[in-house]
This record gives sequence, structure tokens and C-alpha cells, in this order.
Amino acid sequence: MKCPYCDYNETKVIDSRPTVEGQAIRRRRECINCNSRFTTYERIEEIPIIVVKKDGTRQTFNRNKLLNGIIKACEKRPVSIKTMEGIIDEIEKNLNNMFEKEITTKRIGEMVMNSLKNVDEVSYVRFASVYRQFKDINTFMDELKKILNEK
Repeated sequence: MKCPYCDYNETKVIDSRPTVEGQAIRRRRECINCNSRFTTYERIEEIPIIVVKKDGTRQTFNRNKLLNGIIKACEKRPVSIKTMEGIIDEIEKNLNNMFEKEITTKRIGEMVMNSLKNVDEVSYVRFASVYRQFKDINTFMDELKKILNEK
């Protein structure tokens, strides 16, 4: 590690401990040349997840956009924000574990619907109606029949 004060290339680690969030390691270092002390942080390098939209455009995965969609679907339903954030945490964990750099909105939507189906069926149908763009009442009824048949 290069000293920020004298640009010397050798330093020694004096203290090392995890940060409060546990997402990084904080290291106190001392320059061998000028004896100046400074702090560095070691973090896991995160590769951004790219979402491929229906029209082929790409954008970085945005947790807040997904949360807003789930909040809309769960509006006036007995689903806590903690549960909604738990759904997103699980989806984000699954996306990171896939080791794919790009994921389609279709796959993300299916993940959300699978989670919502287990949490609240009305929220699931609301999300599905927007996500699958139900054209008429028949497609809506088909989805409701699927839920009833699963029971």
C-alpha cells in the first residue's frame, strides 16, 4: 500500500477490524518511511447486475425500483415493509449467486411473483396483472384459476 503522504511503497498494518456493518475491514497503517498513519478499507468487489428490459435496453439493477413495484402491489394489504424488503433481499441474493452479469426483467418478475404468491395472493395477482400485462378479464381469470387449482 502506497503512503498518501510521501508515496513510499511500504507500510505496516497496526490494527485491523471489521466495520460496524461488517461489510468491510478497516485497517490502520503506518508508513515505514515517514511514520505517518492512515486508514484503508478492504471491501468485496461487487459486480453490478445489469437488467435487460423487454425492449433490449440495459440498465443497472435498482433495488428501489423493485421495492416500489412491490409496494404498489401490496398497497392496502397486510404485508409489512420488512416482508417486502425480505423478498428483495432474497431476490438480490439469488441474483448475486447466479454469477450472471445480465438478467432479464422476465426472470426478476418471475422471482417476485413466486415470492408474493407465498406471502399474499392478492398482491401476487396485482403484481402479475401489471407484469404480465393482462389484456382482458379472461387472462385475469385464468391466473385466478391457477391459484385456486394450486390450493
